Amino acid sequence: MAATLMAEGFLSYAAIADVKQAIVYALFVLVPLLAMTGGSGFVLSRRSEHPLVAAKRRRMPVIALNGILVLMPLALFLNLKAGQGAFDLSFYGAQALELVAGGVNLWLIGLNIRDGMRLRGRTSTVLQAPV
Repeated sequence: MAATLMAEGFLSYAAIADVKQAIVYALFVLVPLLAMTGGSGFVLSRRSEHPLVAAKRRRMPVIALNGILVLMPLALFLNLKAGQGAFDLSFYGAQALELVAGGVNLWLIGLNIRDGMRLRGRTSTVLQAPV
């Protein structure tokens, strides 16, 4: 997301195309790592009834579906369009949707990290206040 914003804001069309291609290449590493992370979380928490664990379990399918059904196809589409030099309305519409969907996933993952830290007792009292 940071690379996209930097390229879109300050760099050339060629750099934007390079960023889009790098994102597609990164999917080959990112997707298996995220699957392993989610899977290990489910295994480690399978018997827990803790409300924070339940909240994390509810978020995970949303994160996964958003990634698989929205972010991955958009990454492939944007890479194709950028590779063709087609920086048109469909490219920028898809780019906006990718940034919103990516932001949603970052927010949900951040909530999971926060709740995981609370479960481990690694946050300050201020952060442990109910949200």
